[in-house]
Amino acid sequence: MKKRTVALLLATHCIAGIAGFAAGIYALPILIAPPSPSTAEVKAMTSQAMFTGQFRRDLKDSDALHWGEGTVSVGPDFVTLMGKLAPGPDYKLYLSPEFVETEADFNRLKSTMVRVGDVKTFENFVVAVPAGIDPAEYTSAIVWCESFGQFITSARYR
Repeated sequence: MKKRTVALLLATHCIAGIAGFAAGIYALPILIAPPSPSTAEVKAMTSQAMFTGQFRRDLKDSDALHWGEGTVSVGPDFVTLMGKLAPGPDYKLYLSPEFVETEADFNRLKSTMVRVGDVKTFENFVVAVPAGIDPAEYTSAIVWCESFGQFITSARYR
């Protein structure tokens, strides 16, 4: 075989391998996600909410692959979303004393935030607030991808 043919085969196989790996990272969270809570379940939880806010797609660090939209309801025992998130791995829900919409702001303020729990579904979610966390002490809910250090979305709820 000619050197050019070998180089072309090697390059195309590497590109295909990288594309397959990237597609797997994107698809795996979707494939292993548990069933989303129904609209009725989320509505039942939101009846206890003290605050509400909106996840929006137009935040500074949101983009085509990292976004959220819908109504966030925050109560003493649960934080719920009636809406959608872009699929991704290892999402965490944080409460912050300040509204943030960039990775830089998140990293700067992370020490003042509290991690509430894992977000495992991408359409609607219910995350239990652990004992000892008072959502009234914070102003914003943030979804963050822990594995890749990526800002997904946030909402000011008070």
